[in-house]
Amino acid sequence: MCNNYRLDVDTTTIFEEFADLRIIIRFSEGAPNIEPRQDIRITDSAPIVRGIAGEPNAGDLVQRRWSWPGANGRPVYNFRSDGRAITAGRCLILADGFYEFTDPADKKKKRKDKWLFTRTGERWFCIAGIWRATQEVGEAFTMLTMPPGPDVAPYHDRQIAILNRADWAAWLDPSIAANTLLKPLPAGSLAVEQVG
Repeated sequence: MCNNYRLDVDTTTIFEEFADLRIIIRFSEGAPNIEPRQDIRITDSAPIVRGIAGEPNAGDLVQRRWSWPGANGRPVYNFRSDGRAITAGRCLILADGFYEFTDPADKKKKRKDKWLFTRTGERWFCIAGIWRATQEVGEAFTMLTMPPGPDVAPYHDRQIAILNRADWAAWLDPSIAANTLLKPLPAGSLAVEQVG
């Protein structure tokens, strides 16, 4: 499952595209410094947009840790969305690509093959996530997962929940049912290339 993703997009582009969708971005902790990164890994801090109570078309842009400690001590970096209402703690995770790993086609290789998935025709996208406060690490977020769409199925039996651009504001509104927004993307929505 996704344990590595990328955000290599400038801040201006991010703010402009939220503005085009009429989503107001607030900065409760001041405007974060969003630097382009090729590899965001579990326990790294990364930008998310949290919903704001009483403001359905607004979000709070903050930097938070990716994953919180689970009951067994392992990091909870992916969380199954299947059959869950998800009525609190919703957030948008900003990305322009995510990685999946498969067993190497060449059995002589020791390292897994690494695949980069990007959104066809879009510079960046949002992954559906949830955040929570923990005693151990403070506030942290995780990515929601779902059954794979046709572009991911050849590589993995699950995938992260990528939201359609038109649904970003709706995801921040907990009164809108999660299952109406979390849907596999049609074939051809994701481009894939082998990297590394």
